[in-house]
Amino acid sequence: MKIYFCGSIRGGRELALTYEKIIGMLRGFGTVLTEHIGSDEMIHNKDRVLSDKEIHDRDLGWILESDLLVAEVTVPSLGVGYEIGRAIEMGKPVLCLYDAGSGKALSAMIAGSDKVEMELYESPEQTEEILKRYFIGHALRRTS
Repeated sequence: MKIYFCGSIRGGRELALTYEKIIGMLRGFGTVLTEHIGSDEMIHNKDRVLSDKEIHDRDLGWILESDLLVAEVTVPSLGVGYEIGRAIEMGKPVLCLYDAGSGKALSAMIAGSDKVEMELYESPEQTEEILKRYFIGHALRRTS
């Protein structure tokens, strides 16, 4: 299984360690095409030589290649919203994770979408159980 993970890059990196933990958990379910999202150093090394268009085209290619998209949506990000919208447009399953204790407002365009499976968590460790449930359910839906 190929997983596209997204989280805020230019919109704010305060959850980079959470992204890194989630990416580590996702590796247990498949190949994470966007492992660099969890590391500021990897983002800098991977993206600094690319133009915005090259990043856009590469990332859209990864979404197209992926089986599903997992997004951490606590930190508002235009790019993450765009990626979610494009994944939905492509018919990809989308799981969004949101830190309920963050004090940040969750976009109604995400929370209100019936094309997004929304899960709230209060600590990064809780995401492990959420991901297990999601991937077991996803596997069952694919076989039925």
